[in-house]
Amino acid sequence: MAIIGNPKYEERVKEHLAKYETTRSAVMPLLYIAQEEYGWVNAEGISEVAQILNLDPTQVKSIAGFYTMYSEKPKGKYWLHVCTDLPCALNGADDFYAWLKEELGVADGETSADGMFTVEHVMCLAACDQAPMLQCNFRYIENLDQDKMRALLAKWRQEAAQSANGTG
Repeated sequence: MAIIGNPKYEERVKEHLAKYETTRSAVMPLLYIAQEEYGWVNAEGISEVAQILNLDPTQVKSIAGFYTMYSEKPKGKYWLHVCTDLPCALNGADDFYAWLKEELGVADGETSADGMFTVEHVMCLAACDQAPMLQCNFRYIENLDQDKMRALLAKWRQEAAQSANGTG
């Protein structure tokens, strides 16, 4: 696996580089691509982004380390960020989060045994009126309950299985 020379990413990298006056400005979108390729921002991804942008890898690593949307450790295919800030908690987010961790057999910040789901609590996703809610891989899913969440977990497992089998 690699970003450089991978036709899957070639056009996207070119598009990001064309958007900015200086190549350094493309570091964040290229880190997203690295994270997509490797599942997290690892040393290889940092090195490739640095090479593409003609930067020192330390500069790229410092940006990846600053922002919470980049993971510097392996995570599951689906990142489930559940808002547990006070307004969401008042709408049942704490109980929902406790149930979700139990359902997946994980503690906060852990990844399920099947490697599919990493579950973390976060503060304020700005959808208080839609709680309980979560962000899955940067997409909001709102007004959740146990039945809706079980259906989503099953759907994501099915999608991952199809993708692994080359049918999806």
